[in-house]
Amino acid sequence: MPRTISIPRNEYRELRQIARRFELLRRLVELDTFSPPPIRNVNRVMREFRKTSRYSEPFLKSLERGLRESSYFLG
Repeated sequence: MPRTISIPRNEYRELRQIARRFELLRRLVELDTFSPPPIRNVNRVMREFRKTSRYSEPFLKSLERGLRESSYFLG
């Protein structure tokens, strides 16, 4: 039985690209990306979000409402 398998070059490149993406995703998960924030102060968190000027006011209001309802921030 042969020990090598031949596949077209473009298929090999596609498989390598998928492998790289999977590796990136695996590393992100290992970093504990979804861990809770270290700050439990809603006002402070909101102040930091507003300072970036990246988010719309409706989004910020929704975020603040969600944080205030969160059991994590209730203490």
